[in-house]
Amino acid sequence: MFSPKIRFFATIIALTSSLAACGGGGTDTATNPASTETPAAGATDTTASSPAKGVDLGNVTLTGAGASFPAPLYQNWFSGGLRQKYPGLQVNYQSVGSGAGVEQFTKGTVDFGASDVAMNDEEIQKVPADKGVLLLPMTAGSIVMAYNLPDVPELKLPRAVYADILLGKIKSWDDAAIAKANPGAKLPKQPITVIYRSDGSGTTGVFTKHLSTISPEWKTKVGDGKSVKWPVGVGAKGNEGVTAQVGQTQGSIGYLEYGYAKQNNLKFAALENKAGNFIVSSDQSAAKTLEAVTLPENLRAFISDPEGADSYPIVSYSWILAYKKYPDAAKAKAVEAMIEYGLTEGQKQAAELGYVPLPAAVVTKVAAAADAISPDYKIAVTGAGGASASK
Repeated sequence: MFSPKIRFFATIIALTSSLAACGGGGTDTATNPASTETPAAGATDTTASSPAKGVDLGNVTLTGAGASFPAPLYQNWFSGGLRQKYPGLQVNYQSVGSGAGVEQFTKGTVDFGASDVAMNDEEIQKVPADKGVLLLPMTAGSIVMAYNLPDVPELKLPRAVYADILLGKIKSWDDAAIAKANPGAKLPKQPITVIYRSDGSGTTGVFTKHLSTISPEWKTKVGDGKSVKWPVGVGAKGNEGVTAQVGQTQGSIGYLEYGYAKQNNLKFAALENKAGNFIVSSDQSAAKTLEAVTLPENLRAFISDPEGADSYPIVSYSWILAYKKYPDAAKAKAVEAMIEYGLTEGQKQAAELGYVPLPAAVVTKVAAAADAISPDYKIAVTGAGGASASK
C-alpha cells in the first residue's frame, strides 16, 4: 500500500493521480453521551461491493482544495488505490486550509472542498441554490499539542494550564503550574514559544472551540473560529508549517493533527479531559471520543469537550464538501466513486497514518447521503452487521 511520508517543510500538498487512457470518454450540534454508534473497529472491515466491475468512469479529472488535516490520507487515496481501481480518474487536491477550501468551493472553482469544521448555515446559504451542498464526514482525528523539549520525554498539561499558556499568562517552561503536574521532569528555565496557524484553518476552528468551552477567559478574550487573533506566538501555514516550526524551534509548543506529529516523531502532551484524567492521543483514545457524539441526519457535529473517562479531549470529524448537483454527469459519477472508495478501502488506511476509521453507522449515513449525487452510480458499503447504503 502506498504510504507517503509527510514532507516536513511543505506548506501546500498537491495531490495528483496520473491520468491514463481508459476506454471512452454549521450550526454546531450538541454532543450526546448516550450514543450507541459502533466505534472505529467496525469500520475497518468495511468493503466495497466491487463497483469497478461494469463501471466505466471514462477519463475524468476532479479538482479539490481545503483542509491540511486530512491531506496525507487523501494523498494515499487519490494517488494509490483509487487510481488503481479507476485508471482514468484523476483527482487533484490542494492542501490550502479549511477556510480557503470553503471559499473556493462556494465560488465553484473546485469540484469539491474539504473542511475540519462543518459549514454553518450562513456559509451554506452562500452556495448557489442550483448546486446545493452535502457535508460528508470522511475521516476523523485528534489535535495534539506537540512540543520541543529534548529533556522532557513526557509532559502532562492540565486544561487550565494549556489555556493559560496559549493566553500568554504562563510564559516559561519551569512555571510552577507546569511543574506541579510534572513532578521530577527536567523543565528548563526557557521561554515558551507558541506556534499557531496563520491561515484560515479548520484545525484552528476545532482547537479554539475546545478552548472556548473549557476556558471562560479564552472565550471572552479570543473566542473561536477558523482565524483568531492569537495573544502570543508565531504563525505558520498549514499543519505542515506548524509541524516544521515545532520541530526546529526548541522550547516551542503548537497544535496540529496527530498524524503529522506521529509521522514526524514529534512529542506531544497528555491533556486533561473533562473527567479529570490525562489522556495521550492515540487511535484508541480518539475512537473513545467518537463514542460521545451522535452524528445527526445533516451530518454536522462538533465534539467540543467530550464525556468519558478515557476520551481524548480534542477530536474532530473532517468533511468533504460536495455539490448535490453537478452539471457534468461524468463528474457526478466520479465524485460518487471517489466517496465510495474513501468510505470502504480508504478507511483501512486511516489508522496507519494517524487517523480514526469512521464508525460503521457513520459510514452508512454518509454513503446514503452521497448516493443521491448521481443517478448513474450506486454506492454500496458493507459495515458492521452488514449495513448497506445504496439506491
